[in-house]
Amino acid sequence: MFENLDPVFLARVQFAFTVSFHILFPSFTIGLASWLAVLEWRWLRTGKQVYADVYKMWVKIFAVTFGMGVVSGVVLSFQFGTNWSIFSDAGGNIIGPLLGYEVLTAFFLEASFLGIMLFGWNRVSPRLHFAATLIVAAGTLVSAFWILSANSWMQTPAGFRVGEHGLLYPTDWLEVIFNPSFPYRFIHMVTAAYLTTAFTVAGIGAFYLWRKRHIAHARVMLGMAMIMAVCVAPLQLLFGDMHGLNTFAHQPAKVAAMEGLWETTRGAPLVLFGWPDQEAEITRYAVEVPKLSSLILTHSLDGEVRGLKAWPENERPPAAVVFWTFRIMVGLGLLMIATGVAAIVLYLRKRLFETRWFQYWCMALTPAGFVAVLAGWFVTEVGRQPWIVQGVLRTSDAVSPVMAQSVALSLAAFIVVYLFVFGAGTYYILHLINKGPEDGEGVYGGHGMDQPPLVTDVARKKGGRHVQS
Repeated sequence: MFENLDPVFLARVQFAFTVSFHILFPSFTIGLASWLAVLEWRWLRTGKQVYADVYKMWVKIFAVTFGMGVVSGVVLSFQFGTNWSIFSDAGGNIIGPLLGYEVLTAFFLEASFLGIMLFGWNRVSPRLHFAATLIVAAGTLVSAFWILSANSWMQTPAGFRVGEHGLLYPTDWLEVIFNPSFPYRFIHMVTAAYLTTAFTVAGIGAFYLWRKRHIAHARVMLGMAMIMAVCVAPLQLLFGDMHGLNTFAHQPAKVAAMEGLWETTRGAPLVLFGWPDQEAEITRYAVEVPKLSSLILTHSLDGEVRGLKAWPENERPPAAVVFWTFRIMVGLGLLMIATGVAAIVLYLRKRLFETRWFQYWCMALTPAGFVAVLAGWFVTEVGRQPWIVQGVLRTSDAVSPVMAQSVALSLAAFIVVYLFVFGAGTYYILHLINKGPEDGEGVYGGHGMDQPPLVTDVARKKGGRHVQS
């Protein structure tokens, strides 16, 4: 049954499966850690217990998600040695240190101070606990920095030379780290992570409002999430445009696949919908807006956009996958912007927390950030094909000399284990969500305080009094 299977294709499917699981967790924890820091800061500033209660609920979810992200990330590291040993051998001098820096500078920070976040609530001072939350939030951003630097280098390699036996050696680490696509991809990914967290939190808050449970806590969740949607979703559109222009300059074949464009054209239309046919080299059933693609990509109505036919057939990415995943990502981004606009209108009408249809809408969009991140990741990775390092090393030349049977069996094992392990983790997260925040869970009883120190300091300066517990 394995005779006709392609080991390269199976290795790609296996890595796509495992990385798709993995990316869901950091895309959530990056934004969630920063939001937890904001929640704790608001508690310290205002003394309102509702912020501490919401924090205590979501930090448990953060811990479970962080743990699943670590486990799934370890699997990816092993795959570099099992399925992609040729790539590891050729690019290890560059990719290895970048991934090592991520562990040394980010993972240790996150793992060390996560314990204080979880178990130090009544054991350390409020300020130290807040510092731990800030450090973990910074650690998630540092982790994203190194991982995206490594992946961006594979997209737009710079600062290296090809040595003996095809091995790649760094010649300028600053050029390696800050390669041409890295700044755009980093800000685009981090913003996507913040939006993923915002819409997840908004969906849970809307669920509580719909069920008329934890009303005060739900108002905090939905309100803060909508602030993020209002402020950040439009910025993501700008960042995405900047990233697209950078991709057009450095990976034009990927852009041609995203646009479903086959012929090099001046005044290229924007294809809204259609079906790219790789064999016929046309986009069937195309619905077009004249000249708009040229205007977006070149800022000129008559600008030239290269089509996929400008590259040999063996250097073109799979157009249909890139075309449709790009539209899924952009479509969800536009829905997020529309949600922010609706939130502003409802807030001005003083109906943000009472409007039932908006609660349904936010619940429906709960997974939108995760789907958009996955779609964007498919655009990035599939659009780079047939290269594993753009223009330097082909994917087909980077795979390990393993039999298709071995890859297929390990892929099947991964599917079974992942469904069991991550299914259990997801079940526990849903249990925490169903349980909801507990009133008064965040009181610093261990420090003899009913109010956080910043509040009591302000009261003392004003001559006020505070109650000692």
